[in-house]
Amino acid sequence: MDRIKAGLIGCGNISGIYAKNCTERFNNIELIACADLVRDKAEKLAHEYNIPVVCTVDELLDMPEIDLVLNLTVPSAHFEISYRALESGKHVYSEKPLAINRKDGLKLLNLATKKGLYLGCAPDTFMGGALQTARKLLDDGWIGRPVGATAFMMGVGPETWHPSPDFFYKTGGGPLFDMGPYYLNALINLSGPVKRISGTAKISFPYRVITTGQRCGEKIECEVPTHVSSVLDFKSDVVVTMIMTFDTCGSTLPHIEIYGQEGTLSLPDPNYFGGRIQIKRKGMDEWEELPLLFGFTDNSRGIGIADMANSIKTGSKNRANGEMAFHVLDIMQGIYDASEKNSYYIPISSCVRPEPLSKDFEKSVCKC
Repeated sequence: MDRIKAGLIGCGNISGIYAKNCTERFNNIELIACADLVRDKAEKLAHEYNIPVVCTVDELLDMPEIDLVLNLTVPSAHFEISYRALESGKHVYSEKPLAINRKDGLKLLNLATKKGLYLGCAPDTFMGGALQTARKLLDDGWIGRPVGATAFMMGVGPETWHPSPDFFYKTGGGPLFDMGPYYLNALINLSGPVKRISGTAKISFPYRVITTGQRCGEKIECEVPTHVSSVLDFKSDVVVTMIMTFDTCGSTLPHIEIYGQEGTLSLPDPNYFGGRIQIKRKGMDEWEELPLLFGFTDNSRGIGIADMANSIKTGSKNRANGEMAFHVLDIMQGIYDASEKNSYYIPISSCVRPEPLSKDFEKSVCKC
C-alpha cells in the first residue's frame, strides 16, 4: 500500500511523539515536511526524525504532494489551520479540541464533507490496549447491561509542570477542554453518544502561579473554568457523573468506573493507552485484575492517523473522526451552556460509536 504523505504544523511539546511514531512505527504514513512559527523548533524536529522539508505554514499548505496535514498547533489556532488545510484540498488530523467553539467546529465538519475530505481529531487513546479491552468486556456482557458510570480528572494545574502554561487558562483550555476529550472519547467508545447534559462550572482562583522553569513565580490570569461538574445522559441510557478540575491537591477517586447490572469495571487514566483494568462482579469479595487483550499499550499517539490513512485508502470510516470530535466539542460547550443558563443542554450533534479494533489491525498499520 502506498503511504499517505503528511505535513506537520506545530512543533511544540507534543510533536515529538507524533513524529517518532509516524516515522518509526507506522507503515502507512510518510512525514515529509514540518512547519512552526518558530523555525528553530521545526528544524530541531526535522533533524531528530529525518523529516526532509522544513518550511513555513503557507509553503507546507501549498505543497501539492502533501495529502494530509497533522495540526499540532495550540487550541486557539486549531480552527484556522485546519480550515486552511481543508480549503487546500488536504485531509486533516488535529490535536484536540477540534476547535474552541461549536460554531467553528461545525464549519470544519461541513467543509470536510463538502470537499469529500477526511477530518480526524485526537485523542486516540481510546484505541489503546486498555480501553479496547474494556470495550470487548462490555460488549461481551461481563458486567451485564451498563446503567451508570463516573469519570474523574482530579488534578493540579499545568502551571506546576509546563514551561509556558498560559494557553491552558485561555479559551479552548481549562480542565474540560484540555482533558475532557480523553474521557469523553473513552465514554463514547464504551457507551455511544450523549443525549442530554447538565453541569456547573467555575473559576476557583483568578490567577495561577507558574512553579517551574524560567518563568517560575510569574502569574497567569485565568479566563476559563477550572472546576467543572456535569451529568451526562447517554442515548444508551447510561448516566455518567463527570468532574474535571485543576483545583485539587490530590484525590483517591477512580479515573473511570462503569456500573452494570452484574458488576463494575474500573478503568485506567484515559490519557494513556495502557493501564490496569479491574472487575468486581456480583458475589465477588475482592477486585480482580484482568489481562489486556490488545496491543498499543505504550505511548501510541498517532494511531488515529494511521487508522485514518487506512480509511483514506479503503474509503471506510476512521475511528477518531470529525463527527465524534464535533460531538465531544458540542458536549463540552454544552456543559458550560447548562451552567450559564441553569438548564439542561440538548446536543445538536451525535456520532456513531466507533468500531472496535480488529485483531489484525496492528499488523495493518505497523512496520515489522
